[in-house]
Amino acid sequence: MSPRHALRRTPRGHWILLFLVLPVVTISLLFEGWTTHEVDAARSKEPCTRPVPAAADDGQPVLRLDGDRIETAGMPPRTAALTFNGGPDPHWTPRLLDLLREHDAHATFFLYGARATRHPALVRRIRAEGHEIGSYTYTGGDLGTASTLRARMELALTQTALAGTAGVHTRLLRLPHTTAADTLCGAEWRAAQRAAAQGYLLVAADHKSRRPSQGVIRQYSHTDLGYREARALLGNPRMDKFSTVTAGLGRPTLTTPVGVAERLKGEGLLWAQTLGHAFTRAMAWVLGVAGVLGVLRLLLLAVFARAHVRRVDRLRPGAPRLREVHDPVTVLVPAHNEEAGIGATVRSLLASLYPRLQIVVIDDGSTDRTPEIVEAIDDPRVTLVRRPNGGKPRALNTGLAHARHDIVVMVDADTVFEPDALYRLVQPLAHPAVGAVSGNTKVGNRRSLLGRWQHLEYVIGFNLDRRMFEVLECMPTVPGAIGAFRRDALMGVGGVSEDTLAEDTDLTMSLWRAGWRVVYEESAIAWTEVPSTLGQLWRQRYRWCYGTLQSMWKHRRSLVEMGPAGRFGRRGLTYLTLFQVVLPLFAPVVDVFALYGLCFRDPTEALLVWLGFLVVQLITAGYALRLDGERLRELWSLPLQLFVYRQLLYLVVIQSVMTALLGTRLKWHRMLRTGTGDQHLLEEADRRSPASAR
Repeated sequence: MSPRHALRRTPRGHWILLFLVLPVVTISLLFEGWTTHEVDAARSKEPCTRPVPAAADDGQPVLRLDGDRIETAGMPPRTAALTFNGGPDPHWTPRLLDLLREHDAHATFFLYGARATRHPALVRRIRAEGHEIGSYTYTGGDLGTASTLRARMELALTQTALAGTAGVHTRLLRLPHTTAADTLCGAEWRAAQRAAAQGYLLVAADHKSRRPSQGVIRQYSHTDLGYREARALLGNPRMDKFSTVTAGLGRPTLTTPVGVAERLKGEGLLWAQTLGHAFTRAMAWVLGVAGVLGVLRLLLLAVFARAHVRRVDRLRPGAPRLREVHDPVTVLVPAHNEEAGIGATVRSLLASLYPRLQIVVIDDGSTDRTPEIVEAIDDPRVTLVRRPNGGKPRALNTGLAHARHDIVVMVDADTVFEPDALYRLVQPLAHPAVGAVSGNTKVGNRRSLLGRWQHLEYVIGFNLDRRMFEVLECMPTVPGAIGAFRRDALMGVGGVSEDTLAEDTDLTMSLWRAGWRVVYEESAIAWTEVPSTLGQLWRQRYRWCYGTLQSMWKHRRSLVEMGPAGRFGRRGLTYLTLFQVVLPLFAPVVDVFALYGLCFRDPTEALLVWLGFLVVQLITAGYALRLDGERLRELWSLPLQLFVYRQLLYLVVIQSVMTALLGTRLKWHRMLRTGTGDQHLLEEADRRSPASAR
């Protein structure tokens, strides 16, 4: 993927892929659950309420039903039909086949369709060695208690499975949970009639009390007991013939070859069954790993945040051997159609307690009143620079050319600074190794539910992350809303690059690779306006995420570099890849699996796991809010955030990754500013502002 030059393709393909993958995953999961009787279960047999008709209860095990007409049949004297239920089983079926070959005998295998799809080679061996194949339904569900849909599918899918594995269909059927013909009572008899109407010959077994010399159909399982019972019967000297069911009855076989179309359909079922089985097994692992990683991430954030608070940091004002920074500062404010917030931004900077200040507002081809509002601010510290619209990186580079001081602060045009924010922001630059400082961005327009969700994300997901990144020395982003830089560090990396859509992330990574350190100053607080609609939020996060992916790709060589660059690459890029790319890609599938568990498995277990994860999140969120001096009452919206907001952010990551993989050029998405947060921003700033600067 080239960060700058990408192929032009329509983004609709991303959604087509997404909405193809998720239904396939969901259908595979539901199909596997149906197979294991977690969905539309039919495991148990109901007690008999009505006996079988007298015509069927004559002791003969084979039944042909034609409307009200009932015909029964059994094996001739001294003839035994060995029948094996269930299977194929990878352990016992080969041993049974070897036993039959040893005695030159043939048998009828009533197979589960689901097991046949998992062991197709055994089905083919049964067929190749001359044995007969019958249906034992797809999953062994009780057709008497099964829904009408399930009963049809149990029979039809078994035929499809046999077509895909051995290229045959069968009209022999043994109903699960039955033995002799008199067990086909109540609901089972109605199921038998429905199956007979589809052309099946029903095969039960003789009672064990019947002497084998009279001719019997014996029923065995694919187990050690079935193996021993079959061996005993094969060694009975009073038997002349061991036969399949149809051969013993003197009838043509009811296991017949299928055409190419049916075989292809069966092979498709094999793939679907394999996919569903593999998916559920994989998702059990993924769900466990994702849960552990999610909890581990929250715990690590809390631990490193505590370490950040308690560490003896020589990069803070007043620390031993570090001077206080009072050097003049140039503030760059790029603005394009920002009339709603530019006035509040500039006024908050002018109200700063920092003594020596140059404010450069770069009007990037605005078509609204942005430049007029700036010009109306009568203060010699404010300079307006006009330029044609060329994007934020070019605007910042233009501002750099007009900067008169060695410390540069970059500010978004929708941001309001607290009075002491600039002073606190630049203090870590007293250390000669520090090239950039990230400030603490807070959400101003947080009164709506969406605003509260973003407020929690900023406090938990961004600020806790930054504390951890500083301790680990791998800060990936100095946000465009509030960040301080050494001018010579900026010029050393060529200024602000246009290679990516996340110029702040790209710039921060470039500073690390140039050998500079990047730190976080949590006490430097600025208030910003966040998107107020889901559409605006989507566009903003899509640009952020895609730009971050571009930056990660651009700076991938830092993984093998030495010094600060290598530490950043191996720690920062690995963290971003694992927790901000890989986990979100799996998240929707994990959510589908969790919802499946809630609906079809043990809902109590699924609910307890979810509540446990929520409790960990609430504790971490409470700690983060306390560290940032925020009210804990905002926690009420966190559980709701998990159902809507988190899903949206995951889908943003998925679309961004698809965009990158498909080589689509992403256009700039700009948020519509309304200025609705200005009053709240200033109120909060006044409430939190100290009486005097340090």
